[in-house]
Amino acid sequence: MISEYSDTTDGETSALALKILVAGGFGVGKTTLVGAVSEIRPLRTEELLSEVGQLVDDIDGVERKVTTTVAMDFGRITIREGLSLYLFGTPGQDRFWFLWDELSQGALGAVVLADTRRLEDCFPAVDYFEHRRIPFVVAVNCFAGARAYGAHDVLQALDLDRGTPVVLCDARDRDSGKEVLIRLVDHAGRMHTARLLDSVG
Repeated sequence: MISEYSDTTDGETSALALKILVAGGFGVGKTTLVGAVSEIRPLRTEELLSEVGQLVDDIDGVERKVTTTVAMDFGRITIREGLSLYLFGTPGQDRFWFLWDELSQGALGAVVLADTRRLEDCFPAVDYFEHRRIPFVVAVNCFAGARAYGAHDVLQALDLDRGTPVVLCDARDRDSGKEVLIRLVDHAGRMHTARLLDSVG
């Protein structure tokens, strides 16, 4: 995981920064989530969707989307005094997945955003983090007009490992997004502690 410490004037450690990925399918709300929770103006690498891009990107269900992330989104949020999260939103299309390995270096964990109208779009992200043993939570972005499903329904549909948190959220709402991130930090912390204990046991 990425850690950054700064010292106060009396020499005590004062700050810890952790790297978090925000992943998921095309048009699921990754840029929206990063922008909603970031306390700084987020860095975005969005470009207008072209006719060529529409031929290779599946826009079924998100036909109104006119831009797409081509590298990453970046934001920062302070969870509490002394703990900040650096948020890296990944591009959702298959053709940009070569960037994921770079972005995942040093990450504490990941948020996998899911849209129940296109739930299969988050399968690749779930597989990616499971295979690399990167802790993650699934955050179901509750779009207006979409059929409501409970967290347990989504957990079963995705065939997630027991203990993988599934939370319902509104990616546009800062408090909702912050709760997702707190849940991830808690889950990732427990997983890393368990692995450390296993390694010394």
